[in-house]
Amino acid sequence: MSARIASTGARGLLATAAPMRSTAARSFTTSSRRLAEVTALPTRKPVGAFRGGLFGFLLGSTLAGGSVYGYVLQEYKASNELLTEDIYALQDSCQRLTRYVQALEDKMEATERKRK
Repeated sequence: MSARIASTGARGLLATAAPMRSTAARSFTTSSRRLAEVTALPTRKPVGAFRGGLFGFLLGSTLAGGSVYGYVLQEYKASNELLTEDIYALQDSCQRLTRYVQALEDKMEATERKRK
């Protein structure tokens, strides 16, 4: 019941507001002085499709080349570090083997001296 009262009141407000809107329309006028101040905008030279495409291609190629260069450099550093670690490990094992062979040779010389 209260919804009917509210909707009836809203319809009445809309009916009275509609004529006010149509009479409140404003016309657009400009003084002659204002019209005289209008200046033409400078014309921009349009970028052609060929030039724009070439520029986009070069920009994309440069960005792709830079990112590939960074990736290759990062991979090079990682592989270089691994190779350096392997070289040091090989050098260490060669030194241990040399010491072991030297110790065996010393023992062989000692046993040969005892036989004589």
